[in-house]
Amino acid sequence: MQENLVQKIVEEVLQQVLKNQPSLQHDHKIPVGVSARHVHLAQAEVEQLFGENYQLTPKFELSQPGQFAAEETVVIAGPKGSIERVRILGPARSLSQVEVSFTDAIKLGVKPPLRISGDVKGSSPITLIGPRGSVVLKEGLIVAKAHIHMTPADSTRLQVKDGQSVQIKLDGVRPIILSDVMIRVSERYRLEMHIDTDEANAGLIKQGAFAEIVQAPSSTQQAAQPVVQQAVSLPELPEPKAAYHFTKKLLSQVEVAAIQEPEIIVSKKTIVTALAHDKIRELNKILTVNKE
Repeated sequence: MQENLVQKIVEEVLQQVLKNQPSLQHDHKIPVGVSARHVHLAQAEVEQLFGENYQLTPKFELSQPGQFAAEETVVIAGPKGSIERVRILGPARSLSQVEVSFTDAIKLGVKPPLRISGDVKGSSPITLIGPRGSVVLKEGLIVAKAHIHMTPADSTRLQVKDGQSVQIKLDGVRPIILSDVMIRVSERYRLEMHIDTDEANAGLIKQGAFAEIVQAPSSTQQAAQPVVQQAVSLPELPEPKAAYHFTKKLLSQVEVAAIQEPEIIVSKKTIVTALAHDKIRELNKILTVNKE
C-alpha cells in the first residue's frame, strides 16, 4: 500500500477517536452541527404516513435536549424528482416542516424560501410518502437559515440576544464567513450552530468544527435594519448528476463531503474509510461497489 494511502487512513482513524473525546471549552468558540435534509411531523401526519396511533421510534439523541432522530424515514417528492430515506426528527411538533438544501430543491424541482426553522407560513408545498399512506403539505418546505442555539447564559457571555443577526467565521479546510446568522436563545437549548450540507460543502466543514462570531450589529443598527424573513429565489445551478464514479484508491470523508451527487460508485478495490461511511449515512448518499 502506498505511503500516502496509509497516512490518510491513520489520519481518519485519529479523527474517529478524537471525535468521541470531550472537547475543551472555548470562551468564544461555538460548536457546529451539519444538518442534512430532514422532516419534522405533526402527530396527524405521523398517523397518515405510518398508521393510527403510531409513535415515532427514537434512533439516537440529537445535540438539542429532548430531540431525537427517529428510526422512521419517508420519501419526499416534488414536480421533477424525489428523495428517499429522509430522516424524521422527533418528537412530533404542532406543524409539519421539511428542511432541504438548495441542491436538494433543484433535484425535487421546487423553489422553497430561505427561512428560520418554524416559519413555514406561505412556504413551498411538498409531498411525503410513508409505508401506510401519503401526505401533501400545502406549505412547509423550506431551506433553513443558518442559526445558533444557545442558553441565556451563553447569550450574556457572547454579548448577543435572541433574534439578533450576526456574522460568523466557520473553521474548516476552507474557512468561510456567513452573514445574517440568527441567534436563538432558550433555556431548552444547548450551544450549537446549525448549517446545512451546502454550506458545509462550501468550506469542507466537518461535523464538530467550531465557529466564532466576528461581527454582531449594534442594537441601533438592528433597529434601523430589522431582519425580514423573505423568500429567496434558487440560484441557476446545473442539475446534479445521478451518480459520481469515484476512481481513486481511497475514499475519505473529505471526498464524500465534496461530492454533490446522491450516489457514489466505487471499484471493489477502493478503500472506504470508517468516517467516509459515517459521512455517507449523514448525507443520505448511496454507496455502490462496482464488482466488474
